[in-house]
Amino acid sequence: MAAKDDKPKDAKPAAPAAPVEMSEEDKQLKADLELLVERLKDTDASLHKPALQSLITHIRTATSSMTSVPKPLKFLRSHFDAIRSAYENMMLDENKALAADILSLMATTRDNDLRECLKYRLAGSDTPLEQWGHEYVRHLQGEIAAEYATQEEGPASAQLIRLAAEIVPYCMKHNAEAEACDLLMELERLDLLAPHVDDKSYERVCLYLFSCVPYVAEPEDTLLLQTCLDLYSRFGQWPQAMLMALRLGDSDKIRQVLVQCTDRDVRRQIAFMLARQNHMVPLEGIVEDDEADILTSLMSNSRLSESFLSLARELDIMEPKTPDDIYKTNVEPQRSTVDSARANLSAAFVNAFVNAGFGSDKLMLSGGANGSQFIHKQKDLGIMSATASIGMLLLWDVDGGLSQIDAYMLSNQDYVRAGALLAVGIVSAGVRNDCDPALALLSEFTMHNTACLRIGSSMGLGLAYAGSANEGVADLLLPVLEDASASFEVVAVAALALGQIYVGTAHGGVTEALVTTILTRDLTGNETHVRSVVLALGLLYLNRQAAAEVTLATLATLPAPHNTIACTIVESCAYAATGNVLKIQKLLHVCSAPSETEALKAEAAAAAENGTAAPAAGAAPAPASKDGKADASKDKSKEKEAKAKASDMNQAFSVLGIAMIALGEEIGTDMALRTFNHLLHYGDQSVRRAVPVALGLLYVSNPQLNVLDILSKLSHDSDAEVAHAAIIAMGLVSAGTNQARVAAMLRTLAQYYGKDANALFMVRLAQGLLHTGKGSITLSPLHTERSLVSPVALAGLLCTLSAVMESQTVLLKSGHFMLFHLALAMYPRILCTFDTSLAPLSVPVRVGQAVDVVAQAGRPKTITGFVTSTTPVLLGYGERAQLATDQHAPLTPLLEGFVILKKTPEGHEAK
Repeated sequence: MAAKDDKPKDAKPAAPAAPVEMSEEDKQLKADLELLVERLKDTDASLHKPALQSLITHIRTATSSMTSVPKPLKFLRSHFDAIRSAYENMMLDENKALAADILSLMATTRDNDLRECLKYRLAGSDTPLEQWGHEYVRHLQGEIAAEYATQEEGPASAQLIRLAAEIVPYCMKHNAEAEACDLLMELERLDLLAPHVDDKSYERVCLYLFSCVPYVAEPEDTLLLQTCLDLYSRFGQWPQAMLMALRLGDSDKIRQVLVQCTDRDVRRQIAFMLARQNHMVPLEGIVEDDEADILTSLMSNSRLSESFLSLARELDIMEPKTPDDIYKTNVEPQRSTVDSARANLSAAFVNAFVNAGFGSDKLMLSGGANGSQFIHKQKDLGIMSATASIGMLLLWDVDGGLSQIDAYMLSNQDYVRAGALLAVGIVSAGVRNDCDPALALLSEFTMHNTACLRIGSSMGLGLAYAGSANEGVADLLLPVLEDASASFEVVAVAALALGQIYVGTAHGGVTEALVTTILTRDLTGNETHVRSVVLALGLLYLNRQAAAEVTLATLATLPAPHNTIACTIVESCAYAATGNVLKIQKLLHVCSAPSETEALKAEAAAAAENGTAAPAAGAAPAPASKDGKADASKDKSKEKEAKAKASDMNQAFSVLGIAMIALGEEIGTDMALRTFNHLLHYGDQSVRRAVPVALGLLYVSNPQLNVLDILSKLSHDSDAEVAHAAIIAMGLVSAGTNQARVAAMLRTLAQYYGKDANALFMVRLAQGLLHTGKGSITLSPLHTERSLVSPVALAGLLCTLSAVMESQTVLLKSGHFMLFHLALAMYPRILCTFDTSLAPLSVPVRVGQAVDVVAQAGRPKTITGFVTSTTPVLLGYGERAQLATDQHAPLTPLLEGFVILKKTPEGHEAK
């Protein structure tokens, strides 16, 4: 690079900028202003007031462009010190107040941290803020916030609050709602906002406050949501009020919204919202019996199967698909040769995922005797999983599905019966029934002598009653935890079922039972199952934040290898989907710690080099005393290895915890992706193995190209566990999308891993996930335009991912049935419209990419690049729908899932 002084010899120096010539009018204005400043310096006090009034008049009547300072302020800038000196020497309070007003306004043009604008405003007159303009008010807001942060409660802070109370009405009146909200959030006085919100501004105010929730600390996020809830309730916007109540997760507030809403049709729309969140509200004393039956039916998702099949017929995807249709084996150069049991097991899962909810297939249900033969091609728990897959095919169809499963309940083989029990739970996932058929069918097997039947019944109850907090089911499962004769695997499955049933409730009795199980059981050799029980405990506190503190303190008293990972899992669950940056930083510290396993390997290598690793071959046996020392050394070595493995798993779950906390918040998700990139480059092996799983959770059913590129590279990693996790993550990220790019990548991987049975099993699972519901079902826990997280869906994903994290000992061994936890996360990505009598109604809608309109002026377009279709329609991740005509008006502004439309009166336009 050339040196700075290497310039052409004939270069000429730049000419100085020519001074700007002032017009005669500007010269006259400057002279007048300087004369008025001189009068302020005069000792004759009678000249001060007229001079001040003239200065104020000049400033108020001045005009300027958007990018320039008004000329009076520009010319007076150099006289600020002179005016301040004159102000300090004035004796009359009236004159001092006028001078303070001028100094406050002039301070907006000075660049310092003295907060003089605020100082002189407090000392000035009570001139209305409107007279000084919006830019002055905005500058004053910034100084108020900065000053308040440095003060404690007292007269000074009260003075700032009074000034803020003047600014807020001005901002609300001049369409600056976001600035008013910002100021009151800085002052921690949002209660001052409500009196100034009217029916024209509440939408913008609530939209802005709700968008701020992910970026504020606890408990301010709750305060923002409560403010939105109060405003929506005040203006009768009950669907939006219910959205806030669901986000708060407060059952009392949810019931209160339902009580306050008196419109029958809007109440039914709210029932659809509650069904999507798997939240049932007792209706005793709220509505009449007939209407209560209808609302209960809507909240129980009883229309889900019917509406999904209606969508399938509309899209012409009712024809069942076989695993070979998904694998496209006809275009592969050669068919892969692996052990048939593993291939058949993967075919059962693929068949279940692809035809989920359709009630028909070509392998199990439609095959008749062939279906039974296919089941018996499996081994042991593989028979159970194959039988349970029938439940996935009949998903959501409780009435029609149980009759088809009943034949397998009568089988003589325990594994077939266990699979049928699990199928009963899967069919009922996300759907409630007044008759409680799942409870009636499964209750007698929870304490059975056969382990597989206990596993099938316990897991089935967890899936069927997830999120219900059903005390009757808990009474069946709690004795399993206390049964000393039960294996730790059975206890772990029962614990996860309890965690799913009471997800996010922080139930005291279940918490106590789970903690007691961890404290009293022998944990040695059962580390995997211990982590399942801890995860169940975390599910109880899902998104409950500080409510988990007491439980965390108890878990900290566990023996050394288990306490840290238990605290990590429970704390990550407690802050799931909150975007809490402090918790993410804490987890990153854990991830960045040196791996103890790597340290042990280095120590062993060094010992081998020094010749101290083992005694020489043929050496005489050591004396008895030395044998004792050798045994002690071996025990100590095993203890170190166990501790190192626990430390590695703690790091792995810390990575997953980062994804859990960042879930659902756009900026946090992007930052987490950057963090994972760094961890892949610089993290230890245990961290690298967890990154693909974390990406699978963070981007589930949202196939971003940059994420797929990362996973594609990791799927060829030299470490088998990294490759397996990346392959499954590719399936999760693209789940239910049918994306051709991912399908081609997975077909290539199937050829690449043609001779690796374990890797090929993972590839087949990923192919099944990609085509979930033939591209019509999502696994994402985010819904209602990504503003809510379904705790039940998230619980199902976490249970599955915990098995993927330990795929070598769980998923690829006997724990493959854990994949059926995904049934809790499955939901049609559908927009289905009904009229006020709840009859299906087909209307034209525009579906396009959602546009963020928070704090934008006017009424901007909320979608872009839209396509017009007729309902029912599919909605992709990040897409939003609008009605294409004005003939109907929706009862909720968020067109997603099930929406009730009301006929618009003639001559009126739908809002």
